[in-house]
Order: sequence, then structure tokens, then C-alpha cells
Amino acid sequence: MQAPQESGPLGSVRAAGGTLLALLRVRAELIALELKEQTDRGKRLLVLAVVAAAFLFAGLLLAALFVVAVFWDTWRLQAMAAVTLAYAGIGAWAGLRIRAILASSPPAFAATLQEFENDLALLKGRDEQA
Repeated sequence: MQAPQESGPLGSVRAAGGTLLALLRVRAELIALELKEQTDRGKRLLVLAVVAAAFLFAGLLLAALFVVAVFWDTWRLQAMAAVTLAYAGIGAWAGLRIRAILASSPPAFAATLQEFENDLALLKGRDEQA
């Protein structure tokens, strides 16, 4: 059995309040979904970054030892300097790439913020019409 519909100002206020609560619930669900997506994405990226870093470190260390061993009798110090400069250059490049990626990434919860802005614009439009 349905509750009787109220008319008049009190009914309008209750209907508006119910609509507002429903809207807030939908927005909260959107925030929760985006938070879960960001968390899952962050975990995947962290695991991949750790694996990549470990294997790259091992490979670069072995490559450096190989270069130094090849030039041990003749150009030992120059080989060590060249490997060090190469590693420093790669590290600087990677740091600049990380900074560029972070600067160009969309902000977290962009969809939620956009929906809130749409809601606000809609409410302002209704206020102007009244």
C-alpha cells in the first residue's frame, strides 16, 4: 500500500528532499566506483613498476659489469665513467617522463566532479526560471 501523496508546500518540500537524497546517493555511488577503479589501477601499476624495476636493475647491473670487464685491462676508468653517465642520463629521462605523465593525467574523480557541476548548473537554471 502506498502512502498518500501530500499536496501543497509541505509535499513539494518532501518531494524535493527525496529527489535531493536520491541524487546524493547516486553521486556517492559514482564516487565509490571511481575510488575503487583508481585503487585497482594504482595497485596494478605498482606491481608492474616493481617487477619492471627489479628486472631492469638486474639487467643494467649485468650490462655494466660486462662493459667494465671487457675494458678492464685498457680503459677501466673510462668504461666505468661511461656506464655511470649512461645510467644518470636514463634516470634523468625517466624522471622527466614521470613528471610529464603526472602533469597531463586527468584529475581523480573527474566524472564525479563533472556530474556535480552539471547538477549545480541545472539547479541554477531552475532558480533563474522561477
